[in-house]
Amino acid sequence: MYKWVFSVLFILLSISGAHAQTGIGTLTPDASAALDISSTTKGLLVPKVTTDQKNAIPTPAAGLMVFDTEENCISVNNGTPDVPKWESALLVNRKSFYMPSINIETSNTLVGQTRTKDLYGQYASEFGSPKMASDGAPAGIPFFGNAKDLHYYITYYDETLIQIISLDENGLLTYKILKPANFDSYINIVFMPK
Repeated sequence: MYKWVFSVLFILLSISGAHAQTGIGTLTPDASAALDISSTTKGLLVPKVTTDQKNAIPTPAAGLMVFDTEENCISVNNGTPDVPKWESALLVNRKSFYMPSINIETSNTLVGQTRTKDLYGQYASEFGSPKMASDGAPAGIPFFGNAKDLHYYITYYDETLIQIISLDENGLLTYKILKPANFDSYINIVFMPK
């Protein structure tokens, strides 16, 4: 009888201490994680749903994640279960983006000169310290922290106004001004995450 009572008490004490972390692929899950998955050959696959299926999830928990197959991104409910607010968690669906507006001076005194413009530096400066933000917005816009995280493209420019000499892997644009610009002159510069 005592062995039976001791066994039951031992099992109950063991179960009461079982609220610790769970590890998959690790015997020592991180203390801050409820679930710690460790692998060097596999990843985590979240449920794949269409936008309509995502929006039809009843009372989705705040922080619930799904992969939206139509938006091609991981979506997270940043709202509440009663008022969901699905937002893209990653820029997976962003294949490219235009760089911020820049000024390339084209005065008469610069005609014929070869000049450079640090496109990445301009982008990091403008995104890192925007002139204004809406109420509640972070002070800076997240941006790629290294010039070599991006590919750089020029999709349009007036070849009678400017000669593009080179555009390197760090976003350094080298160009020559051929004539002064007018008010409808522009250049399109596109960044693409690697």
